[in-house]
Amino acid sequence: METILKNLRHVPWRELQDSTGSATGIPLLLATITSGDEATAVAALVRLRQRICQYGFVVDQATAATVPFLCELAQLPQVPCRVQILQLLKNIADARQWETTAIAYPKLLNRRENYVEWEREARRAVRAHRGTIKGLLGEPDKELVQAAEELASALAD
Repeated sequence: METILKNLRHVPWRELQDSTGSATGIPLLLATITSGDEATAVAALVRLRQRICQYGFVVDQATAATVPFLCELAQLPQVPCRVQILQLLKNIADARQWETTAIAYPKLLNRRENYVEWEREARRAVRAHRGTIKGLLGEPDKELVQAAEELASALAD
């Protein structure tokens, strides 16, 4: 049997940045979402959201690396906060905070921390998992299907 989130160790979390600084805490939050009861899982997802999609629209460097794991969790029936995970993925897919700001302030594009590129990478990461999202449209949970439809709609070309 395959281990859930087995590829977490392959991501250089220490080298990535989230809204708190080093992204080293992200693997524990992802693992907590899988192993906790509903309240624990939701609390871990809230903390994760603050780190990778603060305010629901500001992504960070570690966001793109986190997306595949969120998509994996969204597929697992035992994960109690699948709807909220899909909503987070939609927020990431919709994020244009840095890109919009860079239009008015082009100097943002020349910074060492290229927030605009991080945002684009995060959106590309969500788009890369469209098949996973479409696979959720056949689920029996109507709320989950609605969240998947909203995300799929956000990703439509």
